[in-house]
Amino acid sequence: MAVALTRETTIAYLGPSGTFSEEALRSQEDLADCRLVAMSTIADAIRACATGAVDFAFVPIENSIEGSVSMTVDELIFGEELFIQREVIIDIHLDLLARSGVGVEQLHEVISHPHALAQARRFFQRELPNVITSVTNSTAEAARLVAESDRDDIAALAPPITASIYGLHALSRAVEDQLGNETRFVLIAPSRVPAPSGNDRTALVCFQRSDHPGGLHQLLGIFASRSINLVRLESRPTKLGLGDYCFVIELQGHISEPQVAAAITELYGELASLRFLGSYPLSRPDPLEHVAERETEHLAAAAWLAALLARVEES
Repeated sequence: MAVALTRETTIAYLGPSGTFSEEALRSQEDLADCRLVAMSTIADAIRACATGAVDFAFVPIENSIEGSVSMTVDELIFGEELFIQREVIIDIHLDLLARSGVGVEQLHEVISHPHALAQARRFFQRELPNVITSVTNSTAEAARLVAESDRDDIAALAPPITASIYGLHALSRAVEDQLGNETRFVLIAPSRVPAPSGNDRTALVCFQRSDHPGGLHQLLGIFASRSINLVRLESRPTKLGLGDYCFVIELQGHISEPQVAAAITELYGELASLRFLGSYPLSRPDPLEHVAERETEHLAAAAWLAALLARVEES
């Protein structure tokens, strides 16, 4: 990170105690030592960072089953300018938790965050077809609400750790529908762009001048012509009208790399608007070639072309 983290550094995250956001935060030794500020919603955490109430926000951005976390993505696209500083990926397991003495056969309602409920959709269809589901701001809030309730027909779909935090017991463990369930979180801050690590990604939002045949192909060609790998492409509504979309693009490399910088510069000239969301280090090694290898290839190609041009006779 370009800025030193201290015990006085404040980081907003989705609370209350026991959320996956907190678990991911505490998996990072330098972040766990900061002053962590629990917020009621993802949007609250991001806006606290945007207004300067805290130094950073730490929020979920993508799940391997449910895809993008819309609230996070939309705040980054349409809110105040904030840059991704790093990503953190953790495994996600969900338990069905209830108060002591409550059995599965008594359940009438299960509460949780909408992404968590969606990740266990088939479990509910198979095991609890007559149970209704209701939404809370976070998985940990669901556990807390069940613990505080006097009802014997309600349970929470929540992280295993919340059972001990809120005094609940597990009716079923690891009920998520898919193995390998993971969520990607991002640390965000205003103004700062981390230095290149050699294993980075850059995130952009592209707003076209107009929708026309081949428009997206033209934009993608800017990266293809420079052998820049795109790792994620998502369309999002601009909120200006039905059928009006922008594109969120994540590409391999850092904005400080010559090829990436050149592509972004050309892209800027082709678009109505281009929003930079950050160049940040990956939490895992990139499975593709290393940045240094790509730069060596581009330099070799440039040298080859320069040698050919040197042979061109003057008119």
